[in-house]
Amino acid sequence: MTTPLNERRVANAIRVLAMDAVQKANSGHPGAPMGMADIADVVWREFMNHNPNNPQWANRDRFVLSNGHGSMLQYALLHLTGYDLSIEDLKSFRQLHSKTPGHPELGYAPGIETTTGPLGQGVANAVGFALAEKTLAAQFNKEDIKVVDHFTYCFLGDGCLMEGISHEACSLAGTLNLGKLVVYYDDNGISIDGEVEGWFSDDTEARFHAYGWQVLKVDGHDADAIRTATVAAQAETAKPTLIMCKTIIGLGSPNKQGKEDCHGAPLGNDEITLTRQALGWTDEPFVIPADIYAAWDAKAKGTASETAWNETFAAYAAKYPTEAAELKRRSSGDLPADFVAKADAYIAEVNAKAETIASRKASQNAIQAFAPQLSEILGGSADLAGSNLTLWKGAKGVESDPAGNYVHYGVREFGMTAIANGVALHGGFIPYVATFLMFMEYARNAVRMSALMKQRVIHVYTHDSIGLGEDGPTHQPIEQIASLRGTPNLNTWRPCDTVEASISWKSALLRSEGPTALIFSRQNLPFQTRTDAQIADVAKGGYVLAKEKGELKAIIIATGSEVSLAMEAYAQLDGVRVVSMPCAEEFVKQDVAYREAVLPAHIRARVAVEAAHVDYWWKFVGLDGKVIGMTTYGESAPAKDLYQHFGITTEAVIEAVKEVTA
Repeated sequence: MTTPLNERRVANAIRVLAMDAVQKANSGHPGAPMGMADIADVVWREFMNHNPNNPQWANRDRFVLSNGHGSMLQYALLHLTGYDLSIEDLKSFRQLHSKTPGHPELGYAPGIETTTGPLGQGVANAVGFALAEKTLAAQFNKEDIKVVDHFTYCFLGDGCLMEGISHEACSLAGTLNLGKLVVYYDDNGISIDGEVEGWFSDDTEARFHAYGWQVLKVDGHDADAIRTATVAAQAETAKPTLIMCKTIIGLGSPNKQGKEDCHGAPLGNDEITLTRQALGWTDEPFVIPADIYAAWDAKAKGTASETAWNETFAAYAAKYPTEAAELKRRSSGDLPADFVAKADAYIAEVNAKAETIASRKASQNAIQAFAPQLSEILGGSADLAGSNLTLWKGAKGVESDPAGNYVHYGVREFGMTAIANGVALHGGFIPYVATFLMFMEYARNAVRMSALMKQRVIHVYTHDSIGLGEDGPTHQPIEQIASLRGTPNLNTWRPCDTVEASISWKSALLRSEGPTALIFSRQNLPFQTRTDAQIADVAKGGYVLAKEKGELKAIIIATGSEVSLAMEAYAQLDGVRVVSMPCAEEFVKQDVAYREAVLPAHIRARVAVEAAHVDYWWKFVGLDGKVIGMTTYGESAPAKDLYQHFGITTEAVIEAVKEVTA
């Protein structure tokens, strides 16, 4: 039997904090926190294994609020359980530079594991957390000592389940038997537009059964039922669990509960007064009685849990010192001390070989060289692994070997990328994911979230231009590279040959402050000869590949497959410099002196060439320069015919140089 509302004082603390903070901000979503308060009470006070004194404790349970608009639920939980999130922080909800932004944002409040808000991505991140936990456990746990052993709890709502990404991620979670993933569905039947039955009539229970999940149904306001379901979820080790919690949105608000009115707007002062009466809550706004704080306080319990785990890890380190050191290294995000030296030795080998091969093949060779040195690599592809060449000789699929290092994601570009974000956030892994560049579009928002959250995720994209050929305009990327380059905190590399491809991989692996997109060709690309100094400059993102013969009169800037066109034009021209710019983001970070040495400001005669949308390059060539590239979609034909048809040729480059120098 459900406890009367006014007797649920501990859970009601969430309700009053949520409605008070939203009211003070005059903005926000009180409905979900008030509706899910009873679920949160049980999960956080009885089951969550975490330590507010050390939010980064390695073996903590992970919590994801996928319905991120209900952020005050999470902020209230963090505050009440003892994290460094004060009542003043809650009073600053949704204000500039506060620790409590409108949606949970990684890096603002301690205890926030991921940025949520774009619906469905939170649960996909949660799948990534659970995948990382399972894989890390299989790689490091021993029969006698388990050092990786935690759950991932996720709250989500109707909106998350309507988003297609929830299908992609949850389907894979069932296939991979992620038994430590527990998802609580806030089944309140309300979205912003009203009652969802008019646009969301899925049989959610049958849907998740079909994925291979355990599905339990409870009254989301019955603590005993929630407790029993959670115990059952923890006991089921082979399947993830969905707990469908029937709830009333905004529970406690006499006039607005159960209605869309309380979804995304403050309740209003009069309604808050009535709600306080209904809850039996007599304290002023933002005042929580001492006994309530005591009931929520998780610091002592969390410290005891971490201390016990530290003792377990010490025993593990004594018995398995090599594994313990490797786990600590990987968890810290540090690469092996000798990685850079080994990477540079490999790059020197690649240069000596001077191979003319597709850059996708050069990428595979780089993976083959680097991955055996990096046990933290967790690769994967949205199908197409045989085309984008992301498999390597040591790759083992996690679907058959839980301790593996490769995920066959299936045709799930968006789900794959958001799952990889979760893997990176968990720690212990550097994930790379792959598809054709064109189908980055399916993953676009998850790529943005990689960058927003500053996660080391490597996005591998092949078949990078009209050079794809016969598959035609549906498969030929035009505007995608510009879109990636326009994404803050994302490095986008488009290498021109084997050396640049190897260096792009090294750069991506070393870059701990954000993601990297690596863009590779289908077709063979001619090897370019370089000095040691030029090889060192590749990492700077742009460099002089071919120095002008005689006085400098014009500059050709090129990337990827079009560098060879620039070099062919160079052979027929005097006074022309060729600049290869595989990563413009790195180039613009260089000091003024270096950039001026590569692109002298007084040389206005500039031509850029890239088989992609022209608009990006005006910033480098100026409006008085020329850009050779694409302004339309492609066509279906062999690649050589397409380059000729669209005027991306050596002759066109020569003509453009003559025009800008006339």
